[in-house]
Amino acid sequence: MVLLVAAFVAQVLRISVPYALAAAGGAFSERTGVINIALEGILLVGAFGATAGTLATGLPWVGVLCGVGAGLLLAALHALVTVGAKADQILSGLALNLLALGATRGLLKILYHSASNSPRLDAIAAFPVPMLQRFGSLADLIGQPLFLLALGVIVLSSTLLFGTGFGLALRAAGDGPRACDGAGISVSGMRVAGVLISGALGGLGGVWLALEQHNFSDGMSAGRGYIALAAMIVGGWRPLAGALACLLFGAAEALQMRVPGSLLPTEFLQMLPYVITLLVLAGWIGRATPPAALGEPYEREEGR
Repeated sequence: MVLLVAAFVAQVLRISVPYALAAAGGAFSERTGVINIALEGILLVGAFGATAGTLATGLPWVGVLCGVGAGLLLAALHALVTVGAKADQILSGLALNLLALGATRGLLKILYHSASNSPRLDAIAAFPVPMLQRFGSLADLIGQPLFLLALGVIVLSSTLLFGTGFGLALRAAGDGPRACDGAGISVSGMRVAGVLISGALGGLGGVWLALEQHNFSDGMSAGRGYIALAAMIVGGWRPLAGALACLLFGAAEALQMRVPGSLLPTEFLQMLPYVITLLVLAGWIGRATPPAALGEPYEREEGR
């Protein structure tokens, strides 16, 4: 029984990691006032970058850097279009998601001569945790350096956003851009920084997807970026709270895999994570208070 519970907990945590990283990234972007629907595409290009980097060098840690870099690149495009050109943030995010889907599909075909999957990847080796060995797969997960990195990044994200002057400036760009500008802080600079951080965190989430599944498959983000946005809202635009909310969606996905089809229809199990997302948002959205300037471009006043 202990092994079964530990295995389920490990599966929930494995599934929740990319959601939690993307949700933490979304909190940085939206706290500055920039909606980032492009998280779906950022996860996807992060996964492809990790795959390409690992296969090219044979070094998974190089793949990690490539995945984060790919996420940063797509986020930089979003910042350029929304903060620089002041284009509609929703349309920009949707366009970048389509770009990511098409570009990764094309590169998959060009580089690996497949329309569906890349060659198999080598995962980052885990180190043993003797005191937890009796918990089986949970011990294996805790011994994975990438899992510990993701956990540390989420905790540090919360500290950065709510425990430093830089985080205060980021939040001021969303909650009070005029006051932020009056204090001599560049609103546009803070918003670009928030979007770029969201790209790095989302790219790391994509890295987890690729290395955990040991390959890249076409469209493997599979709506995770959108669910991460829902978790971020439920978590009140806070990285740690959003990560905890992701556990709910991870548990729903884990149940989908474990409940036998003879007990519930397979189609119902497949839509379970999305149904839970809608129910949670329907019950939560009225109590959620977004940053005041969310989605609104800020024009600096003349003469200042």
